[in-house]
This record gives sequence, structure tokens and C-alpha cells, in this order.
Amino acid sequence: MGYETLAVDCRDGVLTVQLNRPEAGNAINARLVAELGQVVAQCEAADGPSVLVLSGSAEVFCAGGDFQATAATDVPEDPEPLYDLWLRLATGPFISLAVVRGRVNAGGVGMVAACDIVLADSTASFGLSEMLFGLFPACVLPFLIRRVGAQRAHYLTLTTQPVGAAQALAWGLVDAVEDPVEGLLRRYLVRLRRLGKPAIGRYKRYMADVSRPLAEAKPAALAANRALFGDPQIRADIRRYVTEMKFPWEG
Repeated sequence: MGYETLAVDCRDGVLTVQLNRPEAGNAINARLVAELGQVVAQCEAADGPSVLVLSGSAEVFCAGGDFQATAATDVPEDPEPLYDLWLRLATGPFISLAVVRGRVNAGGVGMVAACDIVLADSTASFGLSEMLFGLFPACVLPFLIRRVGAQRAHYLTLTTQPVGAAQALAWGLVDAVEDPVEGLLRRYLVRLRRLGKPAIGRYKRYMADVSRPLAEAKPAALAANRALFGDPQIRADIRRYVTEMKFPWEG
């Protein structure tokens, strides 16, 4: 299957996916969400790969939502497919593993936080910039809170300042840091490949049952996202940023 926004490889029970929108900082658009959904469906199949490895480029894992796409239309993008994609990464019958190098912003943080295991190198940084535009990361927060707790997610949201790999490791957003991260990934895969697909599925169904806040938070997260991106002033500020590279408070 050909992909426009992903580079995909599958071997030895591991499906490796690289976000591949270099011209847009691997930003999330509807096409990327749809293609990632197709990839996840392969892992959800009973005879599918048991491990999904998700990565970006050396400079940026994912810059967040695609402001170019947002600015190009008056119709806000439906957030439900992206939330459902993250929910599938978090609860699906396979191991989702993010390999992070470089910058992770906004929705990219949600993508990382949804994964079962997060490996990073020392260049990784994680930030939530939404409040700079009058937004807040409504769909990201349930997944981020699950990893780092409410106060740290609150801090990241309000400060809009990125944190480095060491801080992300200390907070639990990242599980291990090493340079180069590829060596770390190889060591993890040696053991993860040995886990049986039925055992992974049973375990993650159990974890989903005892971690119900992700599913329960969905209606509130979607309602908040739709209200924010439907606000005419916020959309005007985003268009101005895309065309003039000026933040809302700049004259």
C-alpha cells in the first residue's frame, strides 16, 4: 500500500512507521490521521504485527496540528478521528512504541503520550504551544495526564515552554533516553518481539478496563476542541500567524 504521509516497513513482527511530511514538520493533517489509522488496523488484526514503532525525523518528531490546513478553510477539522487514533494506540492489542528525536509540539505530544513505550535521544524536546493562540490542548490532555499527572500537564499547558529529554524522563513522559536512540530501540525489540500477540491483547484490554478515564474523557475533549477551533477570533489569529508569522499579541 502506498502512503503520502508515512514511510512504512514491516518485518519480523514489527511494523515501523515514520511520519513523512518534512515540508510541514510532520504536522498532523486529515490524510496523516487516515493513513496512520490504516497502519494501526494492520496491528489490530489477529495475525498482524505485535509491535508498532512510530518515529519522525532527526529534527522533528511532530510539530502538532497543521496550521496551514486550518487557515485554508472556515470549517474546523473534526477532532474525533485523531482522538480515536490515539485511543487505539493506547488500548489496541499490540505494543505501540514511539522513538523520539528532535522537537515534539502540541498534537505531537498527544501522539507520543498515547504510546505504550516512549524512547528518546538527548535532542528530544516536548512542548504545548496551544495557549499562545487562545487554544488549549483539549484532546492531548487526557493522554498526557495519564503519563505525567494533572499538575505537570497543567504546567506544560500554561507555560508553553518545552522541556528537554531529561526532564521528560524524570516526569514519565519518556521511558528511556540514550544516544543514539536506535541502539536502545534494538535492545527493546529483542524482548518485545518475544511477547505473544494474544497475551498482549489480553493485557491491554485489562489495562483499558482499569484506565477508563481515556474513554470517559473523550466527549469533553471533543466538545472543547470543536468550540476552540470554531471560534472566529482564534481562526483569524491562526490565519494571521500562517500568513504574517505574528502571534496574536503582536501589533
